[in-house]
Amino acid sequence: MLNAALQIDEEEIGAGETASVLASPAETAAECRARASIYRLLAGVFVEEVSSSFLSALRQDDLLARLAESGIRFDADFTATPDGQLIDALAVEYTALFAATGGFPPVESVRLYGLLQQEPAFQVAATYRRLGFELKPGKHATFPDQLGVELMFVAELLERSAAALDAGDLSGQRRLDKEIKRFWAQHLGRWVRGYARLVERAAAHSFYREMARFLEGFAEEEILAMGLKIEDADKGRLVVPKAEVKVEFNPDEPVCNACVGEAIAQNKIDVQPLHDLR
Repeated sequence: MLNAALQIDEEEIGAGETASVLASPAETAAECRARASIYRLLAGVFVEEVSSSFLSALRQDDLLARLAESGIRFDADFTATPDGQLIDALAVEYTALFAATGGFPPVESVRLYGLLQQEPAFQVAATYRRLGFELKPGKHATFPDQLGVELMFVAELLERSAAALDAGDLSGQRRLDKEIKRFWAQHLGRWVRGYARLVERAAAHSFYREMARFLEGFAEEEILAMGLKIEDADKGRLVVPKAEVKVEFNPDEPVCNACVGEAIAQNKIDVQPLHDLR
């Protein structure tokens, strides 16, 4: 799937060899940019309801043909529906799948912990800050561990890798490559494959069904290409049990009422009776 989308000719690679060994810096930079374009495409599917401009770009014949070569084929509900009607249908489907009660929010914390704003959200936010990224809301406020945001982050790292290769900064490119692998190992790789299978099963519209298939296949091939072994912690579960919320506190610190009561008992607080306040 990935090789077809990137138009990589496997016959040019000899037995026991890899594309990364044979590729020149210029070829590797071109591959980074091609991969980034797929990350951005998938991010656009899941980050919010599709816009008319995104839809127009996606329905170009050449892109649809390349997706078909990768095994992604949409039904007539996508290919034969007028733009305005399709925009409305996809907005309804997006809400039903990802935003409405009973849906499956594309958020890592929700998929792994059953709650928003859990450990993955704080971890990815820290990663963004460390690498100089700032999360800005789009049409809606979003979470740092939302699927579209995580995909756009990797796309930007790939663009930076390509720029480093163009500048001859091989050590910088290697550092970015390690960051991408680390992000997949700690975040994307742990949940997107199972989540994609769930969306594929649940989607009523062929657009989200097929793009979920594309996400799963792309994730599998990215993980394989990077030489990673990552457990699918999501597993496509229909219901994710809510994790126990851990609250840290000092057992030696008195609770509020106790400290106020003690202060009153020791005449440290001047208490005015209620009738004096009338």
